Amino acid sequence: MSGGTPRGADTPGGARRRSPLSALLGALAGLVALTLLGVLAPAVALAQPAPDVRATGLHIGGGRLLEGNGNDFVMRGVNHAHTWYPGQTRSLADIKALGANTVRVVLSDGHRWTKNSPADVANVVAQCKANRLICVLEVHDTTGYGEEAAAGTLDHAADYWIGLKSVLAGEENYVIVNIGNEPWGNTDPAGWTAPTKAAVQKLRAAGFEHTIMVDAPNWGQDWQGVMRANAQAVYDADTTGNLIFSIHMYSVFDTAAEITDYLGAFVNARLPILIGEFGGPADQWGDPDEDTMMATAERLDLGYLAWSWSGNTDPVLDLSIGFDPTRLSAWGQRIFNGANGIAQTAKEATVFGGGNPGDTQAPTTPGTPAASAVTATSATLTWTAATDNVGVTGYDIVRVSGSTETKLAASTTHSVTLTGLTADTAYTFAVYARDAAGNRSNRSATVNVRTEQGGGTPAGNCSVAYRATNEWQGGFQGEIVIRNTGTTAVSGWTLAFAFADGQTISNMWGGTATQSGGSVSVKPASYTSTIPASGSVTVGFVGGKGATNTAPTAFTLNGAACASG
Repeated sequence: MSGGTPRGADTPGGARRRSPLSALLGALAGLVALTLLGVLAPAVALAQPAPDVRATGLHIGGGRLLEGNGNDFVMRGVNHAHTWYPGQTRSLADIKALGANTVRVVLSDGHRWTKNSPADVANVVAQCKANRLICVLEVHDTTGYGEEAAAGTLDHAADYWIGLKSVLAGEENYVIVNIGNEPWGNTDPAGWTAPTKAAVQKLRAAGFEHTIMVDAPNWGQDWQGVMRANAQAVYDADTTGNLIFSIHMYSVFDTAAEITDYLGAFVNARLPILIGEFGGPADQWGDPDEDTMMATAERLDLGYLAWSWSGNTDPVLDLSIGFDPTRLSAWGQRIFNGANGIAQTAKEATVFGGGNPGDTQAPTTPGTPAASAVTATSATLTWTAATDNVGVTGYDIVRVSGSTETKLAASTTHSVTLTGLTADTAYTFAVYARDAAGNRSNRSATVNVRTEQGGGTPAGNCSVAYRATNEWQGGFQGEIVIRNTGTTAVSGWTLAFAFADGQTISNMWGGTATQSGGSVSVKPASYTSTIPASGSVTVGFVGGKGATNTAPTAFTLNGAACASG
């Protein structure tokens, strides 16, 4: 994970490490740092009009990120740890299929990790473009410079970008250059300003015309207000005026006031900003207020990029489990399908044809889906592809129940495997095709599927699927999917179960756990409080364990027994 607290160093896959001094700083930061910002960093001065110089593609105008045609572009996407998982380029298609319009890609300049070659970076850019994603490229080796001994400098990162100029030139419509990730720790963060200016100017002198992104110090969270106080000076150092600031929001930003105050200061000063990374699940350092982050970003039309798709050493922030888009964690469900989430708010860049008012023709109707590989909890659907005058960009798979439809999945191909289904249950599925302009086809004909028999018939209208998604010595991550098999919504629920081997829950997202001995009671979060008819909610947690970790087998929802599966 990147920058999870005031001290949040990255290692391959994103583990965090803290020294005792850093832990103390983090605790102090969470209590007082941002409440003192009025003293440490006054409101950002109003920006002067930018020079009348544009990037050839994505550029800044009036404090906003704009496309080459002047269209306002709001990033909605996620981070992907490419440099540590170079074989997972398929993830870009999966991220797009879930609705994102942007992906921030982790690269290495060779200082700390294996250097990503020009050919590799060219392939990443090509994959982003093929999947109609704006590509934010960042060098991760700079993380925590000044406090992390292994970190590289912004100057070294700038040299790496210059070595990629032949690859990146001409891609200004599609690529943003994020010079270095979290390029300063907590030690003397005022030292961030001069190297940041110098790196920006070095790239401009080398002829880069891309929009440039700069990360904050304090491991990206700027809890001492250095970026906030010096933003205008750094912005002015870019002679083109095409620079955007990136704040990373983790446990420092655990109240609504801190979030709205910080973002509002930049907006009021007409200085462009986005949330370049953020987390939601609570950890040992605090509980970020992701609901306010996402709601404020939507209200102010600011971009956000969640950390991260998959592969974290500490899996609490994996959006997908094992790089599998059909296995979203509770954090992933929140980001993609929750309130102010990606599916609800993302708009594709018009450079790909998205939002083109001239394209009003919907795709043709997809073929009738055929079901195969049906089990108690899953089924694979395949259909004949639709066609479109511009191009089909994806498919929405829905469950049909009378006049009601529930979206279950999205796919960029003409097949999908649905998981989390209820055993011995009749389903009716159908498919829609969509294009980049948002035109949607007529619904396909339906297919009826009955899942195989599972673990018996529930006494209540519910089923619960429990699994440990990852385990390590002394701990594990778990996921619980609660499905409403009834015909009416369930609100204000309480789930109860018991551990048999002394397991304990330390942090939970999607719900709040109360534990007495082995007995656990879970109440919902605001965004999981209602389970729609034939729908489900997911909660995730991190827990402690001993030598054995037997899964619970009996669950009740509001006192009624639930089926397993």
